[in-house]
Amino acid sequence: MLKLAFVFPGQGSQYVGMGKELADSFAEAAHVFTAADHICGYKLSSICFEGPQEILDQTRYAQPAILACSLACLAVARQHGLSAQIMAGLSLGEYTALTAAGAISLEEVLPLVMARANLMQEAVPMGKGAMAAIMGLDNAVVEHVCSEVEGIVGIANYNCPGQLVISGEKGAVEEAAALLKQEGGKTKLLAISVPSHSPLLQDCARMFAGEIARVQFHEPKAAVVSNVNAEDNTAVDFPGLLARQLYSPVRWEQSVRYMLTRVDHLVEIGPGSSLSGLIKKIDRSSILGNIEDIKSLQKLMEKVNER
Repeated sequence: MLKLAFVFPGQGSQYVGMGKELADSFAEAAHVFTAADHICGYKLSSICFEGPQEILDQTRYAQPAILACSLACLAVARQHGLSAQIMAGLSLGEYTALTAAGAISLEEVLPLVMARANLMQEAVPMGKGAMAAIMGLDNAVVEHVCSEVEGIVGIANYNCPGQLVISGEKGAVEEAAALLKQEGGKTKLLAISVPSHSPLLQDCARMFAGEIARVQFHEPKAAVVSNVNAEDNTAVDFPGLLARQLYSPVRWEQSVRYMLTRVDHLVEIGPGSSLSGLIKKIDRSSILGNIEDIKSLQKLMEKVNER
């Protein structure tokens, strides 16, 4: 029996038309979007299917949209007999993983994610925060340079070997990026106004903790790996971890390596294939495929049936 892990994408994976093909072809996927529209109180499905992109890209719409689309893809995966022993998601994707594992219901997770998105969008004044991708340097070099810069800047994402993201105050991020370029790294400022996974979101996390406290988490039916500690946890841990996640680094590479001690392969479920690219750089043979439309579903099922 093939042992699988499911991984779910985070913000940035959204695109107009995501999920539409599966919703048109599978009642299970259509049902997720219908339920999401009802819970959100607006046509989230229309934003996913028709855009426009500038609306879909707004944090307050992107986060619930990606979650709903990923769960619709998951419903199709399960209809095709796929199941996972362990799951994880990148930042927002962790909420998808918790829902997929039965730790929280769709009815509770969507309002929680909507509150998270709104708080994040309002957390830091426009122009104060920034994020930058750093490629080609060891973790220790990036950590050291960030520690030497005045102001708030640090690692937001440990994505894969040689690929990190830094986050914090705009000036500090720009200075760190310039110094890291001198160290031989490639740097790219990201088109993101919210400095996610940095200490600038600690106040946001305190407010969000109040929203999390209203939710009743259940013990997951499959293990869920937290971005914060890169290991699986119990229901009592989820509220604290989800609040800390807002201002803590996403330990994605560490999470993938942890899951690979438990399973044969990983499957990315949801819009895009960005996680598959990262996972290939961690362990090329470990990613089996992804599910976001009919073509990717068919390709994945062919691989599953070969094993």
